[in-house]
Amino acid sequence: MKNYRTLKLLDHLQGLFTIFDVDYKSMRRILQVKLTMDSRRVPTIFSQNSKKDKDDSNQYIKSLWIYVLFGLFMIPFLLIGENHLFQMSLFYGIFTFFVMTSMISDFSSVLLDIRDRNILFPKPVDRRTISTAKIVHIIIYISWLTIALVGVPLIVGLVKNGFLFFFVSVINIILINLLVVGLTALIYLSILQFFDGERLKDIINYVQILLSFAIMVGYQLLARSFVVIDLVSSLEPRWWQIFIFPMWYGAMMEMVMNGDIQLLYLLYSVLGVLLPFLSIWLYIKYNSAFEQNLQKLTYHEKAKEKKRSKLGQSLLKFICRSHEERSFFRFASLMMKNEREFKLKVYPSLGFSIILPFIFIINGFNSNFEQLTASKSYLSIYFTLITVPTIMILLKFSGKYKGAWIYKVTPTASLKPMFSGTIKAFIFNLYLPVYLLLCALFIALFGVRILPDLIVVFINLCLYSVICFILLKKSLPFSESFDHYKQSSQGFLIIGLMLFIGLFAGLHFISTLFIYGILLYSVISILSLWMAWKLAFNITWGKLER
Repeated sequence: MKNYRTLKLLDHLQGLFTIFDVDYKSMRRILQVKLTMDSRRVPTIFSQNSKKDKDDSNQYIKSLWIYVLFGLFMIPFLLIGENHLFQMSLFYGIFTFFVMTSMISDFSSVLLDIRDRNILFPKPVDRRTISTAKIVHIIIYISWLTIALVGVPLIVGLVKNGFLFFFVSVINIILINLLVVGLTALIYLSILQFFDGERLKDIINYVQILLSFAIMVGYQLLARSFVVIDLVSSLEPRWWQIFIFPMWYGAMMEMVMNGDIQLLYLLYSVLGVLLPFLSIWLYIKYNSAFEQNLQKLTYHEKAKEKKRSKLGQSLLKFICRSHEERSFFRFASLMMKNEREFKLKVYPSLGFSIILPFIFIINGFNSNFEQLTASKSYLSIYFTLITVPTIMILLKFSGKYKGAWIYKVTPTASLKPMFSGTIKAFIFNLYLPVYLLLCALFIALFGVRILPDLIVVFINLCLYSVICFILLKKSLPFSESFDHYKQSSQGFLIIGLMLFIGLFAGLHFISTLFIYGILLYSVISILSLWMAWKLAFNITWGKLER
């Protein structure tokens, strides 16, 4: 195994571990194995491109450049004035967000690793050594993340504000890291105490989705953040700010740098120092209970079967006319609902499709709200279709792809209900809720007058989904590993498919220039959808992608 540089640096602290009765040689070997295994894992921040490299280098270390980039955008918060309570609270708040989300999304596999219990506990290895190895493992990654995220900003702060500012910032960042690790462990302990492991996995998955979505939206927001940088706030301390823990460390910086000593500032500072150590102490104290509760991750609670409502059954019969198509609709719906890796890749794109139309509306806003509501800017809703090709490609991937043999034994002579049921499940379960939310927002902004336009856009959405299915390579739904996703991205074809969005939007705009034009356009769209649907799913086994 590779002798990592991190372990070489850790060798200098061998005497410290020996003082606390830790078998350093065993701990080092455990860490070496863990770091080697980590090289095979792709960080959540790059989960959209899940193809792993074939070398032994650690993928997480390779991903740190994106955190360096976000760290550069934090620099202006150090330069906007001398109100350290305001600017450093923002700075520490952004830092806490990235550390907390990364801790849950990428380091949960470290904190919740049950392999130690299953493999090492029966071996002649001291429990303290095993626990210490887990803590050091987390500290290694938190340290790399911290250096990447705030290394450059702290150097800028050192140049601008001096060594005292740099020293206090380093202390505050260490305290924040301790607080994040301790709170995360205690949250997991609380969840496992009252719920099963599946609930915890769902929570982690939702945080991973939040992180991916935040990264996607962050690219748009960071470019616009400099608009508010010139605003120097006269933030004053209030009692309720005690619940905003980044302000604890902003208050500490305000006292040190500006000498503004107030009772609330002192209270914030005491909390900022005591609670991180208290959370770590509680984690260490209840570590045995935590390790015992981790066994819940090895079994699954039987899901409660939900009764199907008569309204839902009637609606399903209206959407899917044949029994086979309804069966595949239900199957695809369950896969989309329960497949964690699928949700991790699809949900951020769906969330971004809500934001994207408003980004273009804001870019074209000229401070005249009445003129905006009377305009045809509502056609920007077509930008939400940009994510359709990517999601259509993802429909053939699954973390449980080995179960695809079930298709071979299904009592159906045609593949048509399989594909049509899956596409309908995608449209009605994934995209329709997002589209209805967008419709509500657009109607509130532009008025009820655009309701016929929104109906036409939904028809074009269905038509566009069928066109994407026709032109993209065919494969059985949920039948391939996500490791092949990057190979199947079909980037040039996706760009070509986006031209159809421009065609739909252009024809829609032209139709609004004529009386009853939107009515004629809707008839044309419905007929086109009917014809495309009839032709799209006549697929045999031989035409499938091999």
